[in-house]
Amino acid sequence: MLLTCMWVIKGEVALVHRYALALATFIAVPSMAAAPASITGRWKTDDGKGIVAMAPCGAKMCGRIERLLIKQPAGGQLDERNPDKAKRDRKVTGLQIYWDLAPHGDGWKGEGYSPEDGRYYKAHLRVKGNKMTMKGCVSVFCRTVTWTRVA
Repeated sequence: MLLTCMWVIKGEVALVHRYALALATFIAVPSMAAAPASITGRWKTDDGKGIVAMAPCGAKMCGRIERLLIKQPAGGQLDERNPDKAKRDRKVTGLQIYWDLAPHGDGWKGEGYSPEDGRYYKAHLRVKGNKMTMKGCVSVFCRTVTWTRVA
């Protein structure tokens, strides 16, 4: 009887170890998922009007307008359409237009701003090769553009 009880206890311990191992495997699998392609670098906008530099800012990623490729007014292009009147005197060159970008599935998710129309939006970015698609949504209205990586 004692021998039988010891075998049952050892069997239960082995079973508990198996369940623990299986549980650890299921917990570890999501953390081993592939990280999305890097967005770090310089990107030419779809309309060819500017270069945006994507770089780390703290633990997340951000994007700033590095330079404009269009003719600018004397003194530089200003953020004239910003809904906050106090910000309309800011120069567009150097302006942060993406922030809080974090890995999300096979891409990046965060916040964006368009100085062309003064709108803030939810941003979803994905990189494939030297192309980055960006989907920006305001409420239920979305627009997707594709930028090209530059050296």
